[in-house]
This record gives sequence, structure tokens and C-alpha cells, in this order.
Amino acid sequence: MMPLPFAAIGEASIIRKVGGSPEMKRHLEDLGFVAGGEVTVISAIGGNLIVNVKDSRVAISREMAGKILV
Repeated sequence: MMPLPFAAIGEASIIRKVGGSPEMKRHLEDLGFVAGGEVTVISAIGGNLIVNVKDSRVAISREMAGKILV
């Protein structure tokens, strides 16, 4: 397992675990980041990531992305 920011750009990964505070975890799960789901990093700009999750593109901070293990 590795944090999402270290995943290869353009390669689909399976989410293994979502960590962080209960509030952050709930927010990420509301965005579609759930264990067993698929996520693809589209690009990394200025420390932030644009990812494709549940057929939607979402921009998240590097800090938030670090809580998602793939």
C-alpha cells in the first residue's frame, strides 16, 4: 500500500484504506473515496491532485490525498 500522491499518473488504482480524522474521512467518502473503489490520478499541479473517482473528476489537496492508501 502507498499514499495516493505516489500513484502513477494515468494508472487506475484500487483504494485500500481511507484514513484521517473522522471529519476528513467522512468528507473523502462523500466525494467517492471508499475502500474497494477505483481511483485514477489525472494530474498533479502545484501539490494538488486531480483524480477520477466514480466517473467524476475531483481536485483534492496533497494532504487529503496522503490519507488515501492504494
